[in-house]
Amino acid sequence: MDNSEILVLCSSQPGFIRFLVPRLVSRCRLMECYTVAEAAQMAQSHQPDLTLLDLRNGDPRKTSRALTIAHNVAATQLLVVCGPNEITSAQIPEEIAYRVTLIPLDEKEDLSHVVSAVDCRLQQLRTAGVTVACGAELSRSTPASPSVPQTAPPAETESDPPSSSIPLSSRFRTQTPDLKRMLDRLEVAARHDVTILLIGETGSGKTHLARLIHEASGRQQRPFVTVACGALPGDLIESELFGHIKGAFTGAHADKDGKFIAAGDGTILLDEIDVLTPDQQVKLLRVIEQGLFEAVGSNQTLKVQARIIAASNLPLEPLVEQQRFRPDLYYRLNTLCFRIPPLRSRLPDIQPLARYFVHLHADRHGIEITHIKDDFYDCLQQYPWPGNVREMENAIRGAVIYCADGHLDSRVLPPNILHGASGPSSDPSVTTFFGGRSGKSLGNRIELTEREIIEQALQNNAYSRTRTARQLGISRVTLYNKMKKYDMMPRRGRDVAADEGGDSP
Repeated sequence: MDNSEILVLCSSQPGFIRFLVPRLVSRCRLMECYTVAEAAQMAQSHQPDLTLLDLRNGDPRKTSRALTIAHNVAATQLLVVCGPNEITSAQIPEEIAYRVTLIPLDEKEDLSHVVSAVDCRLQQLRTAGVTVACGAELSRSTPASPSVPQTAPPAETESDPPSSSIPLSSRFRTQTPDLKRMLDRLEVAARHDVTILLIGETGSGKTHLARLIHEASGRQQRPFVTVACGALPGDLIESELFGHIKGAFTGAHADKDGKFIAAGDGTILLDEIDVLTPDQQVKLLRVIEQGLFEAVGSNQTLKVQARIIAASNLPLEPLVEQQRFRPDLYYRLNTLCFRIPPLRSRLPDIQPLARYFVHLHADRHGIEITHIKDDFYDCLQQYPWPGNVREMENAIRGAVIYCADGHLDSRVLPPNILHGASGPSSDPSVTTFFGGRSGKSLGNRIELTEREIIEQALQNNAYSRTRTARQLGISRVTLYNKMKKYDMMPRRGRDVAADEGGDSP
């Protein structure tokens, strides 16, 4: 069956989406969202054939916003699920009535009726191109369609629309304006065969974004290979990247192809490149500049075919200043550098991401979630997420597993999130997050800002108080007093060696 039609599916209820997605995924191209505002954005961007909105128990303003989609997007037909007598044909403006279909549904009614309604409209689109005749309520005599087993979505075929046709900002699931603008720029770069650098805290989505870049490029049908440089012993990184020949070193009992060979003419992600030694950085620079390398122990020069994406948890500028990262490689990578903000700076994304992870893990674990309470979202918004999206997904997975009655509330979240006890982080904005969210006095806010500046400067200077004071334009005595004031003095035995002058001011 041809499934090139686009359907935007919108509901705030996890159970609704969880039921419909596996039954509709083989019938059309599905795009999920959780609010009418998101549905309106998707409809404007993608001009879907159908927009299915779950407006049960909604207020009149939500209904009005939903009908605006039909006004603004002439290409879409609107299927509106509502409670009995919640919305009537008389409420639908005459000029869009022929493109709006009401599907009244009471709480006890089987959602398979919605599947039948979608099938009916898709059939009309595919065969005679018949428009929906009227805005009247859908007849109960609509023939039921055969049930589709709950399986994973089918693999893409050559006739399927490429996933790259969906904008990166939609696939990265962000509503943050600055990040959306950055992703729009990144999407342009993704289509060209250039090296890209991604900077972002651990768990912020660098690997996921690198895969999206690969899928948005002309190499999407080729391999995507990830190398976690930070997880490899330093003496094995070159062998892992470039391969080795038999006898090149102790334990090299046979020839081995490296990741650059394995990636072929696909894409290779070099994650945590900040851990590479200067000698390894020289070889990487040669790969990026000339596309050439040799396997360890070999004199044969090989040509790289893969597109390179590099990623780092740390900003590279301080590493260059500390002579831990080569300036020539930094300037080569920094040409197309994209920074992913931490989740605590992307507050508009927290609720949509939370809904997505609830749906995902409810489906994976076979748990029925019928309602998400406001205090669940409130608690997520009040936590700084030092582990970013990865930490959030793990927290929501646990919440779903421990949800006993289908109603998610804050009580099922981990205790550290409930009590605001964030885990370790090298970024001072985690510490200042709570003060900024709780409306501290101006004096306290100024102190928090000063503490953040000092802490960041200390990190940039490897905790050397001499260099930190010089960078901040203050004396070492002043820096010492401020560190004592903010309880920033190193514990005994910690970081003393990094400071030329010891612990004395």
